[in-house]
Amino acid sequence: MSSVPSGFRRTLQQSDFDRFAVLSGDDNPIHCDPEFAGRSHFGATVAHGMFLYGLIYRALGEALPGAGMLQLEQELMFPNPSFAHDDVEVLVTPLPGRGDGSRSFSTVVRKQAGGAAIVTAQGSARVSNSGGAAALAGANDAAADTGAVGGGDDELRGLRRGMRARAERTLGEADLADYAALTGDCNPLHHSDDWAVAHGFAGRLVPPPLLASLFSDLLGTRLPGRGTGWMKQTLRFVAPAYVGERITAEVEIVRLRADKDLVNLSSVLTGADGRTICRGESLVLVRNLEAPAG
Repeated sequence: MSSVPSGFRRTLQQSDFDRFAVLSGDDNPIHCDPEFAGRSHFGATVAHGMFLYGLIYRALGEALPGAGMLQLEQELMFPNPSFAHDDVEVLVTPLPGRGDGSRSFSTVVRKQAGGAAIVTAQGSARVSNSGGAAALAGANDAAADTGAVGGGDDELRGLRRGMRARAERTLGEADLADYAALTGDCNPLHHSDDWAVAHGFAGRLVPPPLLASLFSDLLGTRLPGRGTGWMKQTLRFVAPAYVGERITAEVEIVRLRADKDLVNLSSVLTGADGRTICRGESLVLVRNLEAPAG
């Protein structure tokens, strides 16, 4: 595979942030309330991290056209904010193979400011372009468990290690349609029952960024709460999540760093039958929390 980057450009709009807030349930005021965001260190509303992930996922699918890409891992950092009216470039670049049949990419969202390229999201992705269910069968769930970070401080802005938040949601046809309209994703794994069944699945799968939106809701509205800013996210997908299936999302605080207003949380998605769908870790900034936890 060529190592030439591919992708697209998009001008972000406040309407994008508002639409993602409705889709995810994450109406965190740093994304949706210009007055609140203006008082924050951002100075204006910023894009949801998982909305940017949705754009990256679209670029990955377009880099493997017709392949029915199945994502196995995604790591993302958000070193700078993306604002409404930013013209961003979404790029994915193939990396050397791992010898296991999967493909790896570097992923980046960047904008131009003052003649310089400013990175607003960057990381790496691992995907299978066979789209087959067997690609998930070898995923190592134990290795994906990032819940034992430990250490740090005992308390930060009313937050304590071991605090948890949990939510259940069924992602259905309307959610999938809204996600596709917002991101432009057209991966057949999510939009064609026939394709999904032909490749070993029971039906269409929920797109990974739409799954990750369940974490966006919990982090941005419940724990740590409204005003939370996303700094880093790792995601490892170990089982399929089907359209119309009841999915449980849970986050747990595993580390607090009071000197930098940072919180680490483990994150997990489980299916209706109790199987683990995704594990990961979130690093968030709580400098702008609307109110202390309690």
